[in-house]
Amino acid sequence: MKDNSIFHITTSSEWATAKSAGEYVPRAYKDDGFIHCSYASQLVSVANSMFHGQSGLVLLEIDRAAVGSEVVDENLSGGSELFPHIYGKLPVAAVIRIHHFPSKEDGAFELPASVTDGGTDH
Repeated sequence: MKDNSIFHITTSSEWATAKSAGEYVPRAYKDDGFIHCSYASQLVSVANSMFHGQSGLVLLEIDRAAVGSEVVDENLSGGSELFPHIYGKLPVAAVIRIHHFPSKEDGAFELPASVTDGGTDH
């Protein structure tokens, strides 16, 4: 994991579509106007609150410096914890690794070892 890495949780099928298109735009982008991301330390809590029990998920490890759009650390919910948000489409080339992100049998998530060990190439 690079020091400037940020992460986005998506489905493997959405990632496959993005690879074909050369850029990633999640469904929520039209309504939100940005791409929700997290730092590694935030991934488990985000996944457990937003994706509990879902399967077929992957983590996109993104080189923040390669995004090409503004990346803003902010909390739009009124809390103090800041999350990175990408204000633009995500070029596939900015994704440096893909991590498989299965939930455990009880539906909860844990940080994959590949996040700190290197992961797989995209």
